[in-house]
Amino acid sequence: MVMIAKEKSLSAWAFLIGVILAVIIGISTILIPLSVLTTYSSFIYLILVILGIVIGISINAAGKDVQTFLITGAIIVIVSRFGMDSVIGSLIGIGVGDLVSSIFASLLALFVPATVIVALKSVFGLAKV
Repeated sequence: MVMIAKEKSLSAWAFLIGVILAVIIGISTILIPLSVLTTYSSFIYLILVILGIVIGISINAAGKDVQTFLITGAIIVIVSRFGMDSVIGSLIGIGVGDLVSSIFASLLALFVPATVIVALKSVFGLAKV
């Protein structure tokens, strides 16, 4: 029987919930009227940022795992940011540009704090005296 640490379980659940929530938020922007979105958008993105902070704090990986998370996190952040702009221009005729751009924005709100916190923890771990 494999035993999993509570910290690892917390970060895994926060990560899974955050990604699912980011996709749901991205999809819901097409379904929910604009007036409702503008009213609650700051609260919705605050939840994603808090989940990103929880993920970043609760990830307690060492060595190669941190490196892997930082590389993939940085790739997701970069691709999401550049994808937001390019998707709107290229998929505008199809009608899904806003949907994909909103999903990318939600993923950014989740991954930027998580990646920054893990990077800072890694740097402070290297600099410990």
